[in-house]
Amino acid sequence: MAGFPLPLDTAPMEAKLVEALPSGDGWQFEPKWDGFRCLLFKSDKDVDLRAKSGKPLSRYFPDVVERVKAMPQKRFVLDGELVIVENGSFSFEALQLRLHPAASRVAKLAAAQPAQVLLFDVLHDGRRSLIDKPLVERRATLEKFYRKAPCIQLSPYTRDVKVARGWLKRSGTAMDGVIAKRLDGAYIEGERAMLKVKRLRTADCVVGGFRYLQGTRQIGSLLLGLYDDEGLLHHVGFTSTISNAERGALTKQLEELATKESFTGRTPGAPSRWSGERSTEWTPLKPKLVAEVRYDHVSDERFRHGTKLVRWRPDKAPSQCTFEQLDPPAPPAELRSILKPSR
Repeated sequence: MAGFPLPLDTAPMEAKLVEALPSGDGWQFEPKWDGFRCLLFKSDKDVDLRAKSGKPLSRYFPDVVERVKAMPQKRFVLDGELVIVENGSFSFEALQLRLHPAASRVAKLAAAQPAQVLLFDVLHDGRRSLIDKPLVERRATLEKFYRKAPCIQLSPYTRDVKVARGWLKRSGTAMDGVIAKRLDGAYIEGERAMLKVKRLRTADCVVGGFRYLQGTRQIGSLLLGLYDDEGLLHHVGFTSTISNAERGALTKQLEELATKESFTGRTPGAPSRWSGERSTEWTPLKPKLVAEVRYDHVSDERFRHGTKLVRWRPDKAPSQCTFEQLDPPAPPAELRSILKPSR
């Protein structure tokens, strides 16, 4: 077996979170897709897929491996995003279901919901390393790859900051934000040499419960809920941005609202795949309090990450806190073609 063009532990270039997209000349802007970052290595018929963490992904995405094998180029290293389209949007849940120990289960999922890879960079073109080359040269090389391999898909870009701001304004289910890269910049392995901007949104949620800080009797996090069309209150996430100054008084206030049941739909359970070892014990509350929280992404009608408490909303009735707030904007027209399932 011939060796791959670059070591399998090559670290992908990363992005630094900033508040606004840069203006001025010399920038390229790309959608930040909601998927698994992935480096694709090929040497003849040997293919290896690596996650941002360096862990192998090939066994979980055999459909992508076969697609990469079918590309006419013999050797390369590409950078992209693994995604699965479900009901006109990207499904992070479907990606996570692929991380299953049983090969038979993975094969069944791959047949039912094929994954695709959106490519946005090239590190090696089979003849030479392009890591030290400027982005403008790497992108031109990547587009040559695309013309010869229609079985893959390129992630679009713009060099017009106004267009990129429009993408950001309408980011939601499809996009996680916008990435900015210097046209003259090299591919800097493992460093935050790109910029990323996420669209942060807010929602008013019912406080349906709380968890104590581990080993204490003071509030650690608030459990958030939203009502569906049938009037059921579903657990959608948590916020732990509570200052020490207000923790004591808030603990007393919430303990006075403790009850036997609160969430009437989906309830908090075991730690989610995002919350790790966080305690499962929680105290239900009468659905009286409303909090405005800031969040970055929704997946399967839940906040994927912990939210930030913005303010309390005593002026708002809990019944007004519905899932309608989470409806994402439609993606920009020029990006909708990405949201088509693979065949």
